[in-house]
Amino acid sequence: MKRHTYDFGVIGNCAFSAHIDRQTNVSWMCWPRFDSSFIFGGMLDKDKGGEFSITPVSEKFESNQYYIENTNVLCTEVQTNDGSYRVTDFAPRFYQYERYYRPLMLIRKIEPLSGNPMVKVICDPVADYGKKRPERSMGSSHIRYLNLDAHVRLTTNIALNYVIEDQNFVLNETKYLVLTYGPPLEATLEETAELFLSKTISYWRDWVKSASIVDFYQDYAIRSALALKIHQYEDTGAIIAAMTTSLPESPGSTRNWDYRYCWMRDTYYTLNAFNNIGHFEELEKYFHFVMNATYTEQDRYQPLYKITGSADIVETEIDLQGYLGEQPVRVGNQAYEHIQNDVYGQVLISLLPLYADKRIIFTERFDSADLVMKTLKLIEKTMDQTDAGLWEFRNLAQKHAYTYLFHWAGSCAAIKIAKTLKNNEMGQLAVKLRDISAKRIEECYVPAKRGYAQAIGTDRMDASTLQLIMMDYFGNDVDKAGAHLKALENELLATNGLFYRYKHQDDFGEPETTFLICAFWYVEALACVNRIDEAIKIFDNLVNYSNHLKLLSEDVSETDGSMWGNFPQAYSHVGLLNAANRIARKLDRPTFL
Repeated sequence: MKRHTYDFGVIGNCAFSAHIDRQTNVSWMCWPRFDSSFIFGGMLDKDKGGEFSITPVSEKFESNQYYIENTNVLCTEVQTNDGSYRVTDFAPRFYQYERYYRPLMLIRKIEPLSGNPMVKVICDPVADYGKKRPERSMGSSHIRYLNLDAHVRLTTNIALNYVIEDQNFVLNETKYLVLTYGPPLEATLEETAELFLSKTISYWRDWVKSASIVDFYQDYAIRSALALKIHQYEDTGAIIAAMTTSLPESPGSTRNWDYRYCWMRDTYYTLNAFNNIGHFEELEKYFHFVMNATYTEQDRYQPLYKITGSADIVETEIDLQGYLGEQPVRVGNQAYEHIQNDVYGQVLISLLPLYADKRIIFTERFDSADLVMKTLKLIEKTMDQTDAGLWEFRNLAQKHAYTYLFHWAGSCAAIKIAKTLKNNEMGQLAVKLRDISAKRIEECYVPAKRGYAQAIGTDRMDASTLQLIMMDYFGNDVDKAGAHLKALENELLATNGLFYRYKHQDDFGEPETTFLICAFWYVEALACVNRIDEAIKIFDNLVNYSNHLKLLSEDVSETDGSMWGNFPQAYSHVGLLNAANRIARKLDRPTFL
């Protein structure tokens, strides 16, 4: 059976992103925000999704796709019988006038490499998830796409009639395509495109140089860091879980979810990864996102918010073919209604470096002590409340070990914050909640398995409890940590180090695919209990589940290694970065600045 892979490269600039396939088509791009309708969405519907491609006339051709080293600039080289050419795609991002320039602008550079290849450019944007197709109007050097939500313009030095009429032409000189949303490109096309390309390459390379990335699988770690960075919506500080919606967790499962929102939980892990590589601006921006999203919340925090911080994320199904025909296609995510109480601890841990890390000079712009106290009181209020857990069960409420772990860890973080703020009331409440949380975790212990179950009152194992080991809940008790790891291995470990989240029936049946971040958690747990050789061996295996550009999906099939779930998945790249960092520390391998 052939392994299913996501054959896309991804570009972005912290304002928008785009998926580009090996045939040069922009298969997924949402404007003006990550959670807007797609303007190109052929990934989910070949007919309604529009198209933006640069393809050879010959039906037989080969392509090779790669990133310019240490950047998010993507190249696709196409070889035909008539010759070859290269398409360079990027979203401009660089520092200018004391701020980051990140326009809603996609730039495509087309260079002939050999011979005289004949190509065709199709630019057919859509709106409202394919329901609306624009009229086209030709200017002197651009095409306007009318009746969309904003001005969309394609500026190019290709003959406009060739593009309007989808006509073949000989590529015998470098061509440029600049697609804009809102303000059009008013400057000289060729000079501006080349200048933006040079500046964007320099920005990403400088960003990588400033990161403290360990030398264990450093090429994969760099790619993961670059992929994670473009999951941030810089305008508000939100970090999305993935750039896509409705890519199935497994064929026929109907587990097709919209991940283009900011989960508090996912963001905690992402910020932890950024902290590990010495990047803090993402955390500082996220602090303001959290303050704004939760400012009026008194009874609960949602597990996820829109990237603007708004709360309402109504889930609907839309009439599209679906990826490879997999339906339903969903927009929105009903999980925003869930009770997921681990969120409170994750908010506190995410904010801790602002108070505890001496490398960060933190000037309070809000009364952040109020945020910490409010969050602690929500832990206290929900201590004995059942919830949906991190796997977001829709019809199963339990007292999850994972939730209590984050009550415990969040309280530990608050103790440190209280010391910095010299707030005795905060410190006393945090100590009280830490101790209660630890007692609840112990109620999840199953003596017969010598491990901690998914929740109080059940003996089911759950990969999320790997975090008990990684977050140092066991302290110096390596034997207890090792026994718990064995209990999890006995029930959830799959082929080549892949790991299931859980194996019991849920709202949609028994899970059919493994969850990639769980496998990287397993690697970290192995390193924590000093099974370092096994950790390295499994890490060696896991990197093989990436695509041709070292990008990772959410899920992996145990049977054939196929990639499934939304792509690329921030969780998975966080897992790789943190596992590489953990192994390198155990090996006493250097961190390069």
